[in-house]
Amino acid sequence: MIKGIFLGFASFAAYAISDAFVKSLHGSVPPYESVFFGAVFGLAALPFIMSKHKGDRWHDVVTAQRPSLWWVRAAAGAFGNIASVTAFTLLPMAEVFTMIFLMPIFVTILSVIFLKEHVGWRRWSAVVVGFAGVLVVLRPGFRALGVGDIAGLVCGLFAAASVVALRMAGPHEKRISLYGAGVVGPLIIGGLMMLPHFRWPDMHEWFLLAGYGLLAALAGVLLMYATLIAPANRVAPTQYSQMLWAIGLGYWLFGDKLDWPMLIGIVMILGAGLFTLVREEKVTPWWRRQKMVLGD
Repeated sequence: MIKGIFLGFASFAAYAISDAFVKSLHGSVPPYESVFFGAVFGLAALPFIMSKHKGDRWHDVVTAQRPSLWWVRAAAGAFGNIASVTAFTLLPMAEVFTMIFLMPIFVTILSVIFLKEHVGWRRWSAVVVGFAGVLVVLRPGFRALGVGDIAGLVCGLFAAASVVALRMAGPHEKRISLYGAGVVGPLIIGGLMMLPHFRWPDMHEWFLLAGYGLLAALAGVLLMYATLIAPANRVAPTQYSQMLWAIGLGYWLFGDKLDWPMLIGIVMILGAGLFTLVREEKVTPWWRRQKMVLGD
């Protein structure tokens, strides 16, 4: 199990460094075009995922037992990634992760609406604390809210929608199908959006796009291996290590600085998210809990 947890940390480190690559573009490539090429490079992970499951076939990448929910996740992956790239372009890395880490809170709310799950007062308290943390970070009325702030929140919401769609699909969807939805959606939607104003990236941009896509693919493979050898509910909390990477990379590479209110808000949101994951372990069936980490 220790090896699986270590792979979880490595996976989310790769995700964070991937985000630093796309942030380094500084918006020179439109977000939807970055997402498209990131997905193209993300195809590199498919052989490694299929090699662990002998029954998988290439057509499983684009098929599922419940196709409508597969397309929900594909669309959520595309728009969530576009929102993520937009947010990372405009905001400090740590602030973006603060918004993304609202995902477990959004999952709680969406699960009540669509899955009719019972949520006790403890998890509702975590929801309140999480959103209070957002108010501390964003400080509406004391600082101007921009597109980046909205994009960060939208990213967290789409990530939660993807998780809920996977839970609704049940425990029998193949991993290759789960990964395929997260790649095919950005390929189709990002590709269509970039057609009217397509601009061929230069060599430096290609390097950053390749780093963005390949590191995300590596992260996906590492996360798959982590959840194969360790319980998903033990791997899931390692995603919060991304905040440490975000603070470090943001400071060293981009000169990001955090003030005390933002640090307090980050602690509130991380605490609420971790508490939600702990409660998920106790009150949610194992196959639904597993989707909390596989949906990232």
